[in-house]
Amino acid sequence: MRKIAVVCSAFIGLAFLASPAFAQEKTVKECQTEWRANKADNQAKGITEKAYVAKCRGGDSAAKPAPAPAASTAAQKKTTAAAAPAAAQKTVKECQTEWRANKADNQAKGITEKAYVTQCRAGTAAAQPAPAPAPEKKTTAAPAPAPAPAPEKKTATAPAAPSPAASTTPTGANQYTTEAQAKVRCGTGTVVWANLESKIYHFASYKNYGNTKSGAYMCERDATSQGMRASKNEKHP
Repeated sequence: MRKIAVVCSAFIGLAFLASPAFAQEKTVKECQTEWRANKADNQAKGITEKAYVAKCRGGDSAAKPAPAPAASTAAQKKTTAAAAPAAAQKTVKECQTEWRANKADNQAKGITEKAYVTQCRAGTAAAQPAPAPAPEKKTTAAPAPAPAPAPEKKTATAPAAPSPAASTTPTGANQYTTEAQAKVRCGTGTVVWANLESKIYHFASYKNYGNTKSGAYMCERDATSQGMRASKNEKHP
């Protein structure tokens, strides 16, 4: 009977050890690792770490292994990347404003407003916002140059009528063609203009002085010595 009892006890023990619940029971650390690997989802569902560990140890969560954290992170990144363009999508008016702010450069590159708006709305132009237009340079108008002064009118001054040259060259003694030559000879004496034809001489400051057709500059004393006389209408200086 004792042998039978021992055999039965061993059989029961082996059956218990081979049961799924005993074979799959996890440690506290393993359950904590599972909870932390899917921490955000568990917190969103209101499952605390302590409650999860209790269920995990009881075998309730054994059939639901926590998803790999890498897959969850990748999914979150993909969702964020997909949502970003939608959040940054611009209106047609905003894209038109950007194109017009850099109109000259866009036209130089052959980018039409319509094409730019299409790219901007699709998000391809969002990374390259048009630069702010340069401030307009205020051009200061140069002051008008002062008008050139009117040229001075030159009043034509009639040249003094030159003394007519004597029609005959003086040939007599002490007769000169210029007043200067006569003054050299006369010294302090009076220089006169002698009309060689009429034998009358004239004093300076009178109209006939140096103006007769035939005459010469002479000293008054030389003129009188040659038989000439002074004009009756003139006063001796």
